[in-house]
Amino acid sequence: MNSNVENLPPQVLRLVYKEVTALAADPPEGIKIYPSEEDITELHTAIEGPEGTPFAGGIFRMRLVLGKDFPAAPPKGYFLTKIFHPNVGHKGEICVNVLKRDWRAELGLRHVLLTIKCLLIHPNPESALNEEAGRLLLEDYAEYASRARLLTEIHAMGGTGGTSAGPQEAGEGPQPKKHAGDPNKRPQVVGAAPTGANGSGANGSSSSEYQRHAGTIKG
Repeated sequence: MNSNVENLPPQVLRLVYKEVTALAADPPEGIKIYPSEEDITELHTAIEGPEGTPFAGGIFRMRLVLGKDFPAAPPKGYFLTKIFHPNVGHKGEICVNVLKRDWRAELGLRHVLLTIKCLLIHPNPESALNEEAGRLLLEDYAEYASRARLLTEIHAMGGTGGTSAGPQEAGEGPQPKKHAGDPNKRPQVVGAAPTGANGSGANGSSSSEYQRHAGTIKG
């Protein structure tokens, strides 16, 4: 049995199980949930790259790990699919306030997942884990978008998303386009609501759920 399961009090495990079950039955727009029957403290997800970003069309695998101090301490989040993003480190670690100083026990896992998806729409170069991505976002958006789109096409467009552990085998995934990304599209400012056509959400749905989380994405 996982050590985190052993260390979490029974009442916390019941709450986690209830929340994960509810998430799997009614996931946020553009996010799929894959709970583990063997280890409720590790949640695997797949996030659709939001339209209007260099990540559009990609599927990004991610996992949340609930430590022994959860919910007093925030979960840890990792992208398993390689991604070129200022707030995602080379090992997949995620820099966002809700996973650090802004965490509160009552926020819940749904809030965390929504905030991380908002991070794909509103990157924050001021708290960059990937300094090169942060610099390009500020100084040369066309190059940033091209690099981000290239990795999306290579690692996130195979249907289930790639993995950050180990190199991709030659020939795996679709061939990148010569001019990936749209240099005319710039990131929305941190705190703005993600929008699509007709004022709808990033995937054409209502943006109200994302609006409530857009202000929490600073690292």
